[in-house]
Amino acid sequence: MTKGIITSINSNLYQVRANSKIYNCTARGKFKKDAISPLPGDNVELTISDEEKNEGIIEQILPRQNELKRPKIANLTQLIFIVSMKMPSPDLLLLDKELAFAKWLGINSIICFNKIDLVDQNQINLISNIYKSIGYNVVEIVAKNAKDAEKIIPFLKNNITAFAGNSGVGKSTLTNNVFKSILTKEGDISSKNKKGKNTTTSVTLYSYEKNSYLADTPGFSTFEITEIASDDLDKYFIEFNPYINECQFYGCSHIKEDNCGVKKAVQDGKISIQRYENYKKIYEELKEKEKNKW
Repeated sequence: MTKGIITSINSNLYQVRANSKIYNCTARGKFKKDAISPLPGDNVELTISDEEKNEGIIEQILPRQNELKRPKIANLTQLIFIVSMKMPSPDLLLLDKELAFAKWLGINSIICFNKIDLVDQNQINLISNIYKSIGYNVVEIVAKNAKDAEKIIPFLKNNITAFAGNSGVGKSTLTNNVFKSILTKEGDISSKNKKGKNTTTSVTLYSYEKNSYLADTPGFSTFEITEIASDDLDKYFIEFNPYINECQFYGCSHIKEDNCGVKKAVQDGKISIQRYENYKKIYEELKEKEKNKW
């Protein structure tokens, strides 16, 4: 059998890249019986049924490293979070949810601030420096500028990468400029509400070079991280880690307790107050969902 990777799905037909070719494949009925749905990013074993027509049958889905439910994709090694500095305005609460979720999944995170030409550099620095000081890789670009898109390329090598972020932040524009061709339809910004119009409706993995893929995914304006327990959230705000052991109480939520190492670090300016306030909002959201779960 031949090994390959699912690059896109159209109804019940799977496009699988194997031996530098794309095969249109069906999947064995056993997957439906076992309640397993093949996903873009899945490593698979296939039988080539017609070499001339590039047709095959997926026989086996190999074990996944991880799986995202929205967008549906498997085996990501990296997420690049695109944050627009204007039109739409930066949503840092969403970004902090995304970063926590990526940490929970064990996926590397890179932050990309786009549309930096629309705002003052001081405004960019105020936000960018928060995340640089934590240890995140931060890239500042104008996605419609092809030369700026090249700043992303070194991060793509030997990774399965997805761009994530609100609709309209520039994911499709950046994808097209990375590949120097029109691979995805770029969305307009609604003049009425300055929010992006969703243009990508399914996940597609584009091969950048050998063992390097970039996923174009549907834009989304919400990001739920209910897989993370509220009491574990602090583990995924990585700058909290040095101070958690300084809390007096085991299982400290870092919100109402006294003698809290994290709260003291916030007061001392060692943790961003903005990140801390977003932590509290996310914590309360998770608590509320847990309370109403049953």
